[in-house]
Amino acid sequence: MSTPACTHLDRIQVTALPDPIAGCEECLKIGGRWLHLRMCETCGKIGCCDSSPNRHASKHAHDDGHPIARSAEPGEEWSWCYVDEVAFVVE
Repeated sequence: MSTPACTHLDRIQVTALPDPIAGCEECLKIGGRWLHLRMCETCGKIGCCDSSPNRHASKHAHDDGHPIARSAEPGEEWSWCYVDEVAFVVE
């Protein structure tokens, strides 16, 4: 059995997290709340995870066609491809 692979690695443009991260960009605009943060690896936008009420990271991925986000949580190094539905670590 093979491990599923992300076929969108060529879309990664931004890998470094900004410092500091104020929060989910869209939630900050509307006064929303979030649980965990994700960063789009195409443009660097910070959005909230799918466990958050507004799911801004996945909305951004689908609306803008940016397939990969990475965790913006301290100590987490994984990324998620919304198209291929696979988690991975870029080394």
